[in-house]
Amino acid sequence: MHSPPSTNPQKTQDLFLVCGLQSLGQHCVAVLKEYDVKVNAIDDVQPEHWEVPEVPSLLEKLIIGDCRQPSVLEQADISHCRSILLVTRNERINIEAAFAARRLNPHVRLIVRSDKQNFNKLLWENLGNFVAFEPTHLSAHAFALTALGSEAIGYFTLEGQLLQVIKHQVQAKDSWCNGKPVHRLNLTTRRILSHIPASSNPLKELFGWNPEAEVQVGDTLVYIDVAYDLTLSEQHRKSHNQRWQWQQFIQGITAKNLKDKIAQFWQSYYQSQNQIRRIATIYAITVLVLWFVGIVLYRLYYPHITLQEAFYATAVLLLGGYGDLFGGVEFSSSQLEPSGHIPWWLRLFSLGLTLTGQAFVGVLYALLTDALVTSRFHFFNSRPPIPQRNHVVIIGLNRLGQRVAALLQELNQPLVGIHSTTLDQNTLSDMPLIVGNAIEALTKVNLSRAKSIVLVGDDNMENLEIGLMAHAINPATSLIIRSQDRHFSDNIAPLFPYAQVLCGAALSAEVFACAAFGENVLSLFHLSDQIVMVTEYKIEEGDTLNGLLLSEIAYGYSVVPILYQKYQRDNYSLMPWYDVKLHAGDRLIVLATSSSLQRIEWGEMLPRLWQVQIEKALTTNAIMYGAEEIVLITGCSSATARQWMNNLPGVLPIPLYKHQAQRLVRELTKIQVLANVMFIGQGSSST
Repeated sequence: MHSPPSTNPQKTQDLFLVCGLQSLGQHCVAVLKEYDVKVNAIDDVQPEHWEVPEVPSLLEKLIIGDCRQPSVLEQADISHCRSILLVTRNERINIEAAFAARRLNPHVRLIVRSDKQNFNKLLWENLGNFVAFEPTHLSAHAFALTALGSEAIGYFTLEGQLLQVIKHQVQAKDSWCNGKPVHRLNLTTRRILSHIPASSNPLKELFGWNPEAEVQVGDTLVYIDVAYDLTLSEQHRKSHNQRWQWQQFIQGITAKNLKDKIAQFWQSYYQSQNQIRRIATIYAITVLVLWFVGIVLYRLYYPHITLQEAFYATAVLLLGGYGDLFGGVEFSSSQLEPSGHIPWWLRLFSLGLTLTGQAFVGVLYALLTDALVTSRFHFFNSRPPIPQRNHVVIIGLNRLGQRVAALLQELNQPLVGIHSTTLDQNTLSDMPLIVGNAIEALTKVNLSRAKSIVLVGDDNMENLEIGLMAHAINPATSLIIRSQDRHFSDNIAPLFPYAQVLCGAALSAEVFACAAFGENVLSLFHLSDQIVMVTEYKIEEGDTLNGLLLSEIAYGYSVVPILYQKYQRDNYSLMPWYDVKLHAGDRLIVLATSSSLQRIEWGEMLPRLWQVQIEKALTTNAIMYGAEEIVLITGCSSATARQWMNNLPGVLPIPLYKHQAQRLVRELTKIQVLANVMFIGQGSSST
């Protein structure tokens, strides 16, 4: 819940408590202080290493003790705390401390580090004002998106829809955007987040761009759109991808490369099979050819026998029946002549048929035995083959690595994992896996044709060592290295500019801190060195968002509404238009930076610096329609809007945001009302 801003010019500082001052806890303290609040902390020992050096000076109190003990919590002023962040590395301690904190302060908000999803849901239902996160899940999105190396900088799901955030540099061939005003690119399935002209620096605010500017080649567009509906079955998508791959293969066949395509098919089809299966295939083809030749020879040499008898005679020889046909037994006139009348070359050919057939039967037995043995093995441990190209290599399949792999698989990205020990049979069973030493395994993962390599092991130096070796093998591949220490990240990032070093604690701290103020953070991504969070609000009476138009929320707090659901309605709107007014009970999901969430917390909107001057209405109906547009876009009453339209020319006395004023002018122009925007240089912050 977001209380309305205080009328006191001196903000009332809320008190927050952080339990556990390891890496995540220290980063949480630093982020919380950006909101201008008081922070106390509890740790079981005096920290010897401050990953964030300024933390000691940011704390009001540091209590050394067990955060599960009521006496320790009382020393930390738990009764006056708005929220408590329980971020020790022990889930059991975090949950037990949550029980103690709730007993001492029934209203405190509980932010818990825990991966027990079912238990967390039960605690939320029973304790209330409770939220739990697992840092590895939060940071996994950043690692997965960086590994993709595409224009997509963010992925998340809302109501079964996969949404993607795209950062695209405009090309001359981009007819959908090149040469068009930015505002025209907004659709019901797409919303522009940023437009950066080729000669400009990245924007600090989401709405710092000009909606009337024309998109030119070299400009950078950042937008969010609906990728596809996740209700489609995974099997359907996989079969579609397989059909697409076959179509691409067949369409690429020409007379010149037919031989190469056959060789490619042979290699790809049998890359996961053993050598005996190749031999069996060759033998089968050989036997069929000899069978056909034998039928022809016996039919020509013994014209009095039927084609059927020649067929069966050759089959008997192939099945080892040389002694039955050529053992001196007299044949009837309808069969072959006595053995003494057969020329030596035909007898030798017949012997060759028997030897070939016997060899084929032996190979067939070996193939069946191999199939029986390997089928039992694959039943317990079945892994697909290692991709040949354009794949991601993940080294270190701990919890973070497994989460990154799962996210990449959801996006149909080929990948292979390297881990020191064998994984459980149910863990990522459809992912290729190499077990053993990571350095030795680099030669087995087709690294020279890989898209990127992700190192998420628990040892910073080992990650760096393997990363440097991988870069030496393939300098073109993207290198993503996990760091558990911000100092380590800050030191090596400038020295190895080709590597992207991500600190999981720093990524997760933003989410924990924002959740402490009541926000429900669903996901996050990076945009121009800022963390943008997908944040959900449930509007309540007294909230800073209650009673505002979506346009006022978007431009006043610099957030992007992407989902709106009216109170007690099942249907929802993705990429909603900004003419909706929020009321208590409504649900809203926005994209917001940390500074935007701070503004919402304090109720401090950006100033409205623009007004609209209306010259005249060209028709009588334009006056009526113009009043309707003014009501829709500004939120004023119908009577006030009609009064303004009946006294033209004039300047609308209500200050607006730039995007809001420009949209009003565009809509008035469509209904033949002449108007323009005016910059007034100063405005009031809406409260």
